[in-house]
Amino acid sequence: MEREITEARPDRPIEESPKLHAPDNIVESVPVTDAPRTRLPWLLVAGSIFLALLLAYTLFGAYLPAKRRVASLERELREVYAREAELQTKVARNEQAHGLREQQLLAVTGERDALARRMEELERELAIARGSKRR
Repeated sequence: MEREITEARPDRPIEESPKLHAPDNIVESVPVTDAPRTRLPWLLVAGSIFLALLLAYTLFGAYLPAKRRVASLERELREVYAREAELQTKVARNEQAHGLREQQLLAVTGERDALARRMEELERELAIARGSKRR
């Protein structure tokens, strides 16, 4: 077989003409029916299974219990806040009662001091009245 080189023309590039098999030179071949059997990349399969297990553990083994724990902690926090509000109310009532008792104590102390002064005045007057009777 000889190759034929064509001359270059300005309207088409240089190329060789395609060669076809001659009818007398047919190669016998087996028809392809099935693709060759490919092997699975077991490392990729194992890695995928591992990632799926890790996702399942993260979702069910860690996330859901953590979510339940967060819900219980939020419930406990609400209870603590409610208890704190009760205690704040109780403290406010006690402070109000303490303030009232302080006012009452100051009033009673003032009254007692006034009565003590009045009693001293009356004792002086009594002493003067007794002293003037004896004369």
